Amino acid sequence: MSMTDPIADYLTRIRNGIKAEKKIIDMPASKFKIGISEILKNAKFIADYNVVDMEGKKKYISVRLKYTSGKSVILGLKKISRPGIRKYVKWEDLPRVKNGLGIAVISTSKGLLTDIQARKMKIGGEVICEIW
Repeated sequence: MSMTDPIADYLTRIRNGIKAEKKIIDMPASKFKIGISEILKNAKFIADYNVVDMEGKKKYISVRLKYTSGKSVILGLKKISRPGIRKYVKWEDLPRVKNGLGIAVISTSKGLLTDIQARKMKIGGEVICEIW
């Protein structure tokens, strides 16, 4: 079975894991998903992630969710750019998520960046998702 939007699947697995109050979520790995996981870790939305490479099988990412006093640090996730409708913006038009309390993940010519990093570097790109 082929997957048309693996990033939407990644975000949905995180959203479902939070609703089920899971500590660790496993999902198939890709460079793009690893990049998003690194951004989430640096922004302190997840506790940690590991890339597991099993012999004879595909790699997968094990994401450890972060909770404070029983509630998830991630309050919401929203996919912006979709396979049928890509959303590209100039650096001046980069979104501000929840007045700076959240982040937007931007795919740029310099790699995956947060909206804050892209604004500082004055680089636009494709808005992948918003997390708050």
